Amino acid sequence: MIDIKLFNPYIDYVGYDLTNRYGGVSHIPYDSLNLALHVGDDLQKVLENRTLLAKRSDFLLENLIYMDQVHGARIEVIDHCALNKINNCDALVTNQKNIPLMVMVADCIPILLYDPVKNVIGVAHAGRNGTFQEIAKKTVGCMIEQFDVSASKLLVYLGPSIHQCCYEIGSEIAAIVTDNFGEQYLRHNNESWYLDLQRMNIDQLLTVGVKEINIESSVVCSCCDTDYFSYRREGVTGRFAGIMRLK
Repeated sequence: MIDIKLFNPYIDYVGYDLTNRYGGVSHIPYDSLNLALHVGDDLQKVLENRTLLAKRSDFLLENLIYMDQVHGARIEVIDHCALNKINNCDALVTNQKNIPLMVMVADCIPILLYDPVKNVIGVAHAGRNGTFQEIAKKTVGCMIEQFDVSASKLLVYLGPSIHQCCYEIGSEIAAIVTDNFGEQYLRHNNESWYLDLQRMNIDQLLTVGVKEINIESSVVCSCCDTDYFSYRREGVTGRFAGIMRLK
């Protein structure tokens, strides 16, 4: 479990976990704590991994809400746990207690959001396409609209994900970034382009009023660090996850 300094003062009110690839029962290439049902792993092993996660993070597995993530920008507000899987969705928000929200990744950015004043949480899946569609910014907007959250009070954590050191992109994508967001997010080296997805998301959060002092970003690159699943590095692989719940 990663220690998130921003959330620690509120540990009596909000629970969180951020997994790596260890501590589960799945076999190669999903070894061992794969939490995704859609990547080709054995169903029973994934369910056992989720059971282990629920025990470790002290939540009821039957209350877990996860998404059929599609690299889009649709956000679902959760007010009950009758449906565990939310289709066609890349962010979840709730003010209800004891409903753990999970975002699964293998290079995309798992974003965890918490407002300690209104006691509202959110999780978002920010890959390249989701970032281009401003999923982090829109999730904050949803929290403001639905729960009267103040962006300046929000605490936001960007978890382990592929960093600019490994995120090589083609010239066509580089042109899209330059034209729509600015060349400051690109590094050019030996005729290759590298994208800084973390800075793009942080800047989008700043534009809606989140304070930079309230944003914490992991320095771990999932592609460099073999403790994490990486689609870019491995192709067929599992998914690690970020989980939040209100206590």
